[in-house]
Amino acid sequence: MTPPPHRIPTALFDALATGAGGAPALHLLARAEHSRRLACAYAVTVAARKTGGKPAEATEHAWTLLTDATRTTPDATTTVLTHPSAGPALFGLLAHLRNPDDQLPPPVHWFTALAVSAAARAGLPTRTELPLTGPWLPLPSLGRAHFPDAHPGDHAEVHIDEAGHCHITVRDDTVTVPGLPYGKCAAPELPYTEAPSHNSPGTTARWHGPHLLTTLEGGTPLLLDTLDPPCFPHSAPHPEGLAETRRWAAHAQDACRLLRADHPEAYAELAAGPHLLVPLTRPGHGNRSGSSAETFGCMALSPPTSATGLAVTLTHETQHNKLAALLHLFDLFEPGGPERFYAPWRPDPRPLPGLFHGAYAHLGVARFWERRRETEPDPALRATAHAQFARWRLAAHEATTVILSSGRLTPLGHRFAGHMLTTLDTLCALPVPAPALRHAESAARAHRTAWHHRNTDTPRQPGSGVINSPAA
Repeated sequence: MTPPPHRIPTALFDALATGAGGAPALHLLARAEHSRRLACAYAVTVAARKTGGKPAEATEHAWTLLTDATRTTPDATTTVLTHPSAGPALFGLLAHLRNPDDQLPPPVHWFTALAVSAAARAGLPTRTELPLTGPWLPLPSLGRAHFPDAHPGDHAEVHIDEAGHCHITVRDDTVTVPGLPYGKCAAPELPYTEAPSHNSPGTTARWHGPHLLTTLEGGTPLLLDTLDPPCFPHSAPHPEGLAETRRWAAHAQDACRLLRADHPEAYAELAAGPHLLVPLTRPGHGNRSGSSAETFGCMALSPPTSATGLAVTLTHETQHNKLAALLHLFDLFEPGGPERFYAPWRPDPRPLPGLFHGAYAHLGVARFWERRRETEPDPALRATAHAQFARWRLAAHEATTVILSSGRLTPLGHRFAGHMLTTLDTLCALPVPAPALRHAESAARAHRTAWHHRNTDTPRQPGSGVINSPAA
């Protein structure tokens, strides 16, 4: 289980810097993320050995399960370790082990749940005990069992029998995981719930699997599900109702058709690997979305209201996913620095990494609207596309210029941001109808004015886009 070294060709690195990269970039970044999580699983095991006691015993058992599953069915372990919840679970546990809290035991059950999920996918006979923190027991990448009478402190026994069937028991109450066999990890074999169906094998009254919104090119699933609180604290605690899920599916299918027809590179990036959409329970006003550096392949977002809105959100969050994974491979900027920057899309001052992420995401948004204004048949919507393109090319260009003048970029960071700026220079040179340009410039001025009013107690360095503030 030794991760191979990862190298990125110069041409692919430069393509990523332009906001592109396509499927080859996503495949490479996904492999790197898998290796990083595998290395973290081993680091967790080593750290637990030094801790000793029950955490060490539980971690050794999980590591043995994981290695046995890998020998039996390598794809099983890969699927589990590349699931979005694996990142926060492993790195969160490692942080607990390296910086122990005398009041709380390390959450080794996060690692155990990953190992049990890999064993279930591999059909590897085993019995393992997992503590419950509430009525739900998640098996990452598979789904979650519901035990309404369970309480924190109860334990569940997960039993995978000789036939590969997985059973979860809490105090004589048993839930059998549907959707077996797990031996083949291709999309049709996973316990997904088809969104429009009332009676899918993926979900029962007691077992809730991910909802399959649509299948992309090559059989790649686009899923709707929730993640454990360590990943997204404001994600829904359990899957949405059938009617709401159908609305997600309808918008997702239309958005993916739009991307495939008019934005083939963005579609190819989405189809390069499984993606999980996580519904936000408190989305606030308007469309909101977010990603985490450790949840590659996952996007948290408010319920979509249109195919175009969802398509641009998928594009935006894919940019964040790409840059987060790239930053796990390369240092693009020096750490530290108390300065905070004006970001033309945020109400608050941002540190350099946040500004970099936002600029890269909005470069992708600008590229989306540049194409959309050419393909949108409705005149009113085409005018909106022109205005959106003008607004976000200007915002991304402004932020990228500040990034390049920050003095904190590494040589690779200069190369990357330089390609970003060159791409944005090209976009900014494209003609835009005068009304759309005026609308974009007015929106930019209004945002900057509101930002300064909101942050009036923080002195600003004139003309730099930087404010002196120790606060994030």
